Order: sequence, then structure tokens, then C-alpha cells
Amino acid sequence: MVVTRTGAVLIGVVAAAGAAALLAGPLRTRARGPDEAPRPVRAPEAAAAPVHQARVIRRFPHDPKAFTQGLLYRDGALYESTGLNGQSSLRKVELETGRVLQQHDLEHQYFAEGMTDWGPTLIQLTWTSGIAFVYDRQTFKPIRRFTYTGEGWGLTRTDEHLVMSDGTSSLRLLDPGTFAEASRVEVRDEHGPVSAINELEMMKGTLVANIWQSERLALIDLPSGRLTGWVDLRGLLPPAERAQVDVMNGIAYDAEGDRLFVTGKWWPTLFQIEVIR
Repeated sequence: MVVTRTGAVLIGVVAAAGAAALLAGPLRTRARGPDEAPRPVRAPEAAAAPVHQARVIRRFPHDPKAFTQGLLYRDGALYESTGLNGQSSLRKVELETGRVLQQHDLEHQYFAEGMTDWGPTLIQLTWTSGIAFVYDRQTFKPIRRFTYTGEGWGLTRTDEHLVMSDGTSSLRLLDPGTFAEASRVEVRDEHGPVSAINELEMMKGTLVANIWQSERLALIDLPSGRLTGWVDLRGLLPPAERAQVDVMNGIAYDAEGDRLFVTGKWWPTLFQIEVIR
């Protein structure tokens, strides 16, 4: 953690090898004999995704008993999906105070996961039950449910599709009316597939994703799946607040106010951050 002269806190300062990623240079060659075939030329390696720092803008109270799985900011309110069997819920939360304004508890057998909105509804995944619940966003009244195969992790949306993660490197693009799978996108960086993709959020056309059990955000281009950058959030939660917490998880973007929020499972604080590019 670094404190600037202006007092702003910078987190995740990472030493860089240079100002820009370098492509692989040409191979050394030697003169070949008359009967010797040409040696193959190695293709350039993909450029390394840049690592960005972040600045903490504000801190807000967060329920330390909330095992955050999904986070959403819409129309001046924060919506949250919490997990664990017997503790899973859908919540509407007052941002400034962390106070729960409205709550729907799931039955004991369901472990809730990611959540997003579509029109006047909220859609909430479950981890291993293969069920997505659809609620009226105003009343939290269950409307219907969808089924899917595999695990449910994170959920967000574009203008046309729901985007779902399942803990692998694949993202599923789903029809919001039927939950039918339209296509899949594999997320890759310069080393290959990027796995353990968890909570998802769209921010100004870029998909922002938590990587499970890490303290960094992945910035992903859709529909190509190319990882365009990392946001290093190590040191975001002070050591004094880490006694009873789990991993970082939960991303929400306020499009109207251009504010990005992050938190974690059982974290006592929700952070508004700014990505420094």
C-alpha cells in the first residue's frame, strides 16, 4: 500500500519490467548447407496483460455476516446475493450505512451464488443445484426458475445476453428469456486459459471478474474472451480487519455515477475504488 502526497491510497503496487509489454525478438540464425531445409521461425508471443493499480475513494459499512456471492447497484440501491446453505439470501442494502432494507431467504438446501438484473427482475444462481431463481425486483417475489447444467458462480448481463461463469475459464452467454445457452467464450491471457472466474460485472463495455482465491480483478474483452488487464487489489482490506473474513468477492458498478464497488465474503467494509490506467 502506498499513500500519495495528496493523501489518496494506492493499492496493489506492482513492479513492472517496463512501460509496455515486449514481443519476442527474432531468433538467432546460422548459415545453412545447400541440402538443409529452412529453419522454422517462432511466432511472436502474445503481449502480457498490463497490471493496474487502484485508488480507494470511499469506504462503506458492510455486513460482516454476509457471505457475498453477487453484488449489483441499480437505481440508487445496492443488491446483494449471499451464500452458504441455511444462510443464502437476496438483499437490498442501503449503500451509505450497510443496513439491509429488504431480504428474501432461500430454503436451506440452496447455496446462492451470482446475481444480476434483467428488466424489472433479478436473477440469482445457485452453486450446485442447477437452478436460477427469478424475482420481481421491487417485491422480491419469486416469479419463475430456470435450470442449467454444471455449477453456477457469477452472473452479469450485456444488452443482449446474460453472462455466467462456472469456475472454469469458460463464460456462458445465455438467453435471458429462456436461459438457453447461445454460445461460450473462453477467457485467455498470454499464458493460456484463465480459470476460477467467479463474480462478474460489466463496466463501460468491459467485463470485470473476480478470480477465486485471489485479490485481483480481471478485465476481459467480450466477445473475444481476451484478457486485457489486471487490477491488483492486494492490501485493500487492512490486516486488522482480516481476522474473520473469507476471499474477496463482489463487484458492482454504478453507471450513472461512474463508481466501482468491491467487497468480500464476510468483509466488514465495501470499497469504492478507481482503476488507475
